[in-house]
Amino acid sequence: MAPATGGARGRLMFALDATMSRQPTWDRACAIQADMFSEAGSVGGLDVQLVYFRGFGECRASKWVSDAGTLGGLMTRIECRGGLTQIGKVLSRAIDETRKAPVQALVYIGDAMEEDIDRLCKRAGELGMLKVPVFVFQERRDPVASRAFKEIARLSGGAHLTFDDSAGAELSRLLKAVAVYAAGGRKALADRSAEGDDGARLLLEKMS
Repeated sequence: MAPATGGARGRLMFALDATMSRQPTWDRACAIQADMFSEAGSVGGLDVQLVYFRGFGECRASKWVSDAGTLGGLMTRIECRGGLTQIGKVLSRAIDETRKAPVQALVYIGDAMEEDIDRLCKRAGELGMLKVPVFVFQERRDPVASRAFKEIARLSGGAHLTFDDSAGAELSRLLKAVAVYAAGGRKALADRSAEGDDGARLLLEKMS
């Protein structure tokens, strides 16, 4: 199956809140990203850029990489540090990267939102116009974060999903489904759903 990008590899931004509250689940995120690459490879290939924020105004991005080992190595060198969220910077980077070359999806994993929601919604709307859906995976049930994350997903055409410490398997399935979408588009996701892939089915439901 050809990639959704008409022959080119798909591009996915994988963004993480690396503030101190995320430390307990950081290792799980490192393990799951390898599965994402595997699924995307079966569809048509995927390049990923890792973006993370932490500490006092620190927000960094890797180069675009095409293998799980490289990305995994980058992630294992990151330590969580105390600080406020910087989701706006993540969304702005996705906009800038897409204007250089198409980005098929942005994955964001976090548990809090400490910014101006209207500013975030403006950027999310811009991503929607650029056809870059944001798939927000929320840890914990913080109501302020939930409200913001739902709007970011809605305005960008993505999906908002929640999980807890017992939902590692579900998170893995859903992230692999996002990778399939980024590499092969809605058709690839629909094909996986028709084959009985629960992660693909749930993601399609959330995007509709």
